[in-house]
Amino acid sequence: MTPTDQPTEAFGTRIAAGYASTGATVDIGRAVLDGTSYPEAVVQIPTAMCNRHGLIAGATGTGKTVTLQLLAEQLSAQGVPVFTADIKGDLTGLAEPAQPGDKIQARIDELKLTYTPTGTPVQFWALGGQGPGVPVRASLGSFGPQLLSKVLGANETQSSSLALVFYYADQKGLPLLDLVDLVDLLKYLTGDEGKAELKSIGGLSSATAGVLLRKLVELQQQDAELFFGEPEVSIDHLIRLAPDGRGVVNCLELAAVQDRPKLFSTFMMWLLAHLFETLPEAGDLDKPKLVFFFDEAHLLFDGAPKEFIDQVAQTVRLIRSKGVGVFFITQLPDDVPDVVLAQLGNRVQHGLRAYTPRDAKALKAAVSTYPKTSDYDLEEALTQLGIGEAIVTTLSDNGAPTPVAWTRVRPPESKIGAIDPAQVATMAQASDLWATYATELDRPSAREMLAQRMGVAPAAPTAPAPAGPSDPAAVRPDLPPPPGAPSPGDLVKDSGIDPGDFDVRVPDAPTKPKAAPKEPKAKAKKDDGNAVTDFLKSREGRATVNNVVRGVFDLIKQK
Repeated sequence: MTPTDQPTEAFGTRIAAGYASTGATVDIGRAVLDGTSYPEAVVQIPTAMCNRHGLIAGATGTGKTVTLQLLAEQLSAQGVPVFTADIKGDLTGLAEPAQPGDKIQARIDELKLTYTPTGTPVQFWALGGQGPGVPVRASLGSFGPQLLSKVLGANETQSSSLALVFYYADQKGLPLLDLVDLVDLLKYLTGDEGKAELKSIGGLSSATAGVLLRKLVELQQQDAELFFGEPEVSIDHLIRLAPDGRGVVNCLELAAVQDRPKLFSTFMMWLLAHLFETLPEAGDLDKPKLVFFFDEAHLLFDGAPKEFIDQVAQTVRLIRSKGVGVFFITQLPDDVPDVVLAQLGNRVQHGLRAYTPRDAKALKAAVSTYPKTSDYDLEEALTQLGIGEAIVTTLSDNGAPTPVAWTRVRPPESKIGAIDPAQVATMAQASDLWATYATELDRPSAREMLAQRMGVAPAAPTAPAPAGPSDPAAVRPDLPPPPGAPSPGDLVKDSGIDPGDFDVRVPDAPTKPKAAPKEPKAKAKKDDGNAVTDFLKSREGRATVNNVVRGVFDLIKQK
């Protein structure tokens, strides 16, 4: 750190003036110079500027998630609803008051803070019920072909073909609610019954359909099938106030699916698009309608196609006028693409570690994005920041950047760290939204309608509960599959595994005899009431079988 050219006794007054606001603010902490904190030098963000978006970055363990928690609880206290993706479960502590230890109390005393431990109203969500939280689902039809193409990484030809399939489904009244609906529709349109119908409106090559089917299987292997369906989450249920007027903090618990980034990014893409399409124009407000925090943002962008990045950039750029702020939280600033980074007006940069050439490059890039300052050598300061310290610049009331300030972040008034997942599950089930979303709806959709056309009875609906050891629907690998269940060859094909990779012969499904010409279609088969068959044909059964098959072949690979 290099001393300021101005007298140090004027530093506190100068920083305080630079961050002064005439309206409500979100308090980040107090400015520091030469190791000394200045309690009068309050570093803050005007609440009205939170819809100008922001970035919270820094190396692992430097305090990013705690800063997110601090901002979320203060926004909530001001009546602003919050949505945050909680990758590791660290934000569940928002629900409980803090219990300050010696280190937190020392920070409170040093910064001369008014501090009252307080919990925050929290609504816990979970993707498709995977993890503790109210299940979040969305129908495949609401994604539409363009958004789904981006999720699948489809090229232009595949995207236009997918649009044709969605158009056909819309024209024929075939609801696409989940991935199975789309898979069955693709198979139908490339089969003998549907090929002639689709040909009249443009046609779909079997090669393109095969690629789309493989991409859909890959998405199914990320358990995305559990996310697609109904009831679809309502935007109104994400923008709510508690009875005392505080904004509800929506925590999407992703610890159970953090190893499946496609599932996470699928939901975020849909939610951003749905939010933008749903909310009306609001202009400049005294406080945002909603603030989004995307923790571990690198998972959002890792390996993302250019189309996805362009979608996020466009949404971030335009959604401000609808009263929504977006904050990205990640390790290095260059984890966020430049077209998105350019939209983020508020910066909280925790410590960076120049251990690798990429780190050194990221450090120089981070310094170049800050306003000039004579108070610090930023390249040196960013590597010397301690835990709970950050280099901050925000937007003032008039939209101009505030002075760069080395800041000691104030501690949150809610509990730092995770609470027991069982407690999270209990709170989720006690929520007034549990009854609305806990049970998946299984109304007739494209799958059942196509089955009726082809004279095949669809599987009877089953309760969405996993099979236990004493459950009659439990899978018995030592027994042959029941009548109507998938063959081993079908299971391998559905799992996306190439049988040629193994020295094991997988028998193909028995060939069905061709129907004699001019004979009428067979009547739909009646449900035989077999619980095992019904379970294996259900969504949960297919997911269970696919996991078993993948596990078996993983063991064979290891040998």
